[in-house]
Amino acid sequence: MSTRQPNTFDDQPLPVRVRLAAAWTSLMFLYAYVDILNFFTPGVVEDILDGRVFEFDISQTFSTAALALMSVPSLMVVLSAALPARVNRIANLVAASLFVPVTAFNVAGESWLLFYGLGVVLELMVLAFILRSAWTWPRVAPSVAATTRQGTVRSR
Repeated sequence: MSTRQPNTFDDQPLPVRVRLAAAWTSLMFLYAYVDILNFFTPGVVEDILDGRVFEFDISQTFSTAALALMSVPSLMVVLSAALPARVNRIANLVAASLFVPVTAFNVAGESWLLFYGLGVVLELMVLAFILRSAWTWPRVAPSVAATTRQGTVRSR
């Protein structure tokens, strides 16, 4: 009679680039869903129709600034997958660090603190994951790095 082995799963670690791209994608989904669900907050649609968002007048300048701001996490999805490791790490550390106060600002002055609070906490958790992943990016031993630069060894 054979002894029964527990059913274990092959749990291969994901490369840092994939984890970072997935985290930025998750952050974008959170931003989008919070913004979309915000339309159901009483008075928000009326304010938008009156040309105001929060304390800001809706204008080309406002819309351009909002697009520029949200293009950063959008572009970080592809940059996390495409940039060389050293530049990738720095870009992720800088972008995520800059988005911590941006994210925290989103709860300022809001009346639905439970809703916005949950959104901000989830977004900050994703940003913390990005910062930790970029900060702890694995390093290659110097001899392996030198060999790789010479083109004799290639690994993924």
